[in-house]
Amino acid sequence: MATEPSPDWQAPSGKRIALSVLVAAAVAAVVLLTAVLPAEYGIDPTGVGRLLGLTELKAPTRTIEVKDVLGGNETVREVEIPAFNEPVPLPNPAVHQSEDRPIQTRTIELTLGPGQETEIKTVLRTSKVIVYTWKTVGGAVYCDLHGHDPAAGSEFFVRYREDQEGATEVAGSLVAPFDGEHGWYWLNIQDVPVTITLTVTGFFDDIVDYGIF
Repeated sequence: MATEPSPDWQAPSGKRIALSVLVAAAVAAVVLLTAVLPAEYGIDPTGVGRLLGLTELKAPTRTIEVKDVLGGNETVREVEIPAFNEPVPLPNPAVHQSEDRPIQTRTIELTLGPGQETEIKTVLRTSKVIVYTWKTVGGAVYCDLHGHDPAAGSEFFVRYREDQEGATEVAGSLVAPFDGEHGWYWLNIQDVPVTITLTVTGFFDDIVDYGIF
C-alpha cells in the first residue's frame, strides 16, 4: 500500500539540485588533485600528496637500453660510394661480431604430462646469435619465446614469438637485444604426455633448465 506524502513535503527545487551537483563535483575535484593524481601519476599540484606520502606510491619509471644490432643497414644504398675497390661502409656494423670461442650445439629432450609446463633459457650477451629448432611428439603445445634482463627487475620481459593455438614444430633464430636469459616457455595443452626436443646452436654462455612444474 503506497504511503501518501506529508502535506508539508516539497520536491527539491532546481536550485538545490544544482547546488548538490556542484558540491559533488567540487569534492571529486579535490580528491582528484590531492589523492588520485599524486598516487597514480606522481602529479602533485597542491603539495598535499607529498605531505600525505601519496607521491611515493607512484613507482619510478624504469628504462632499459636495447641495442639495435640489425636495423640501419637498409639505408646502405644511400651511402656515398667511396673510391674504386673500397667497400661501402655499413651504417650498422654490429651485424658482425668476432668470437673467441667455437660455436656450440646442445639438444634437450623432455616430456610434459597433461597441463604441465616448463622453461628453458639460453644465457646470451648482447648481439649474440642462436638458431634453434624444436618439435613435439604427442601433439601441439603452447609456446612463448621471450627474454629477461636481470638488471631491469623480475617483472620485465620481452616477447619474440608466441604460439597461442599451439605448435608441433618451430625453427628460428634470435639476436639478443640485451644481456640476459632468452628462451622458451612451454605448456602441454593436450590430454596425453607430449615429448619436446629442442636443439640450439650458437654463441650462448649457458642453457638453464628450470624443470617441470
